[in-house]
Amino acid sequence: MDEPDATDWARVCAGDPAALGALFDRHEARLFRHARRLLTAREDAKDAVTIAFFELWRKRATVRLVDGSPLPWLLNTVAHSARNLERSSRRYRTLIARAPRPQADEGPHGPDESGVLAALRRLPAREQSVVVLTILEGYPERDVAQTLGIPVGTVKSRLSRARGKLRDEMTALEAS
Repeated sequence: MDEPDATDWARVCAGDPAALGALFDRHEARLFRHARRLLTAREDAKDAVTIAFFELWRKRATVRLVDGSPLPWLLNTVAHSARNLERSSRRYRTLIARAPRPQADEGPHGPDESGVLAALRRLPAREQSVVVLTILEGYPERDVAQTLGIPVGTVKSRLSRARGKLRDEMTALEAS
């Protein structure tokens, strides 16, 4: 009889989540190794173990212990969860394989009458990101600086340069 499991199990049945945590800590590695033997994806193996412990908690009133331990029940539940996850993954891959492939989206449909989008695309990526975040999306310069990991002064100078380039391009476009 596994004494620590029996003690923790009594606490789990009384509704103590800390006891479930103790059982998890004690058996997680073994259950994970079992799940890894059954599944190809590491994340699916983690999910199978997690599902088993959720089910252990949910069904704690009806779980049958072997020698005072829920480990055999958990091993069985991990195996069932692994089969379900593998079956679900296989269905998903089949569905994706049959789905029509989307055509590459090349931006807005229809002509760019103003040429503004074309001028924006010609800006260097650094300036383009500042213009999009500040002007088009409306974020404050401080937030843009934090997002891009640059000083606020750099945001201001890039924005100023980009506005100048866009202004020059729009002036040239109007002249033609």
